[in-house]
Amino acid sequence: MAQTIRAEMVASVHSVVMAKGDAVVVGDTLAILESMKMEIPVLAEEDGTISEISVAVGDVVREGDIIAIIV
Repeated sequence: MAQTIRAEMVASVHSVVMAKGDAVVVGDTLAILESMKMEIPVLAEEDGTISEISVAVGDVVREGDIIAIIV
């Protein structure tokens, strides 16, 4: 089953660490968001392969926006 990784707050995308097709394990950093001068890592919550990265550096995400999908 696919896992959808969503933004937990309004933030800008500081960096995208993983790419489509990359294998990930629980705890791997997928991207880093920046909000109020704080860097917030977005972590994989299950093992799998990234089937989609929906953000790019400089994007602004809102709470609930899709960041990545892991299958």
